[in-house]
Amino acid sequence: MAGLQAIATAKRLGAAVEGFDVRPETREQIESLGARFLDLGVSAAGEGGYARELSADERAEQQRRLAEHLKGVDVVVCTAAVPGRRAPVILTRAMVEGMRAGSVVVDLAAESGGNCEATVPGETVRAGGATVAGPLNLASRGALHASEMVSRNLLNFSGLLLRDGALALDWDDELIARTCWAHDGERRPA
Repeated sequence: MAGLQAIATAKRLGAAVEGFDVRPETREQIESLGARFLDLGVSAAGEGGYARELSADERAEQQRRLAEHLKGVDVVVCTAAVPGRRAPVILTRAMVEGMRAGSVVVDLAAESGGNCEATVPGETVRAGGATVAGPLNLASRGALHASEMVSRNLLNFSGLLLRDGALALDWDDELIARTCWAHDGERRPA
């Protein structure tokens, strides 16, 4: 939610926004908010919507491409988290130190260790010419936005179920096919 909100907010301020994830299915989500998808050449789709762990070669390629790209970026918002585990380190200290003076990294994964090697949870620090913020307890500040997001998602999902005001289920739509457990008294295949 935080990453998507960051994109939407930055777009309202007129920023050129990019987003990336190792899960290719996020491309559509990023682009639907008006951001450009940054393809780093690594695809790591896993089970249940989560990313699988990157191999050493995949991580090295991702880091090489990202380090080069970051030299021209003003603000980075990190949000990668793995439930019950330490957040994956995506930005090395060297990458951040290679960013332009005045650049900012906001590491929203700070509570679970951070996505940036330079992050100090709960503090704002300098790394080269960049500023790295590691805010804590962000979930407690997002209740209103989370409620708005859930409401918007339910409204949009409901729109998939209806055509001209009547129930019309399109079984070729992945969201409908994967969320409908039963129809016409019959259990739907998973």
